Amino acid sequence: MTYFIIIITAIFVNNIVLNQFLGICPFLGVSKKISTAAGMSGAVMFVMVIATIVTYLIQTSVLAKDAIIEGVDLSFMQTITFILVIASLVQLVEIILKKVSPALYQALGVFLPLITTNCAILGVAIMTIQKDFSLMEGVVFAIASSIGFGLALVLFAGLREHMDLMHIPKGMKGIPIALVVAGILAMAFMGFSGLV
Repeated sequence: MTYFIIIITAIFVNNIVLNQFLGICPFLGVSKKISTAAGMSGAVMFVMVIATIVTYLIQTSVLAKDAIIEGVDLSFMQTITFILVIASLVQLVEIILKKVSPALYQALGVFLPLITTNCAILGVAIMTIQKDFSLMEGVVFAIASSIGFGLALVLFAGLREHMDLMHIPKGMKGIPIALVVAGILAMAFMGFSGLV
């Protein structure tokens, strides 16, 4: 039952993008086409899950109080350590995508390195520690959060593709109408707030 609650909460109730406002840069930048949004969602899922596992193990075995040396608390190094781990994983994803799917690599372009600074990935890694999740709960939380990120991104990309076919006043084209639609999408997700 705990895993089910974690999944529903992370995908719908506390959506990482629409409720907690983490990962807005790729949300706005990569949401012009559904195919690009789906590719970015997959890359974010891979990095988020692996980063959560690696950062959890580093936190519990190295950074936690009394982990290495009794009486020494290295938890103040958490953020910088997690950022270095995430940056390394993004480089790995970039190398893999370049070999496996050059078209997706080209489509993601500058946004692939932006996964390094995607605060959603760092946020999930830190929230896993703050919520005292076990490793398995943290992995489930990371998967569900990345699914929530992907859901929001693909829905928003679909809406933006549809908006390209509509007549929109000149002053509202581009980012202004995208922000209005993102706000409406966030309000729609607020309807799930009493679910869990």
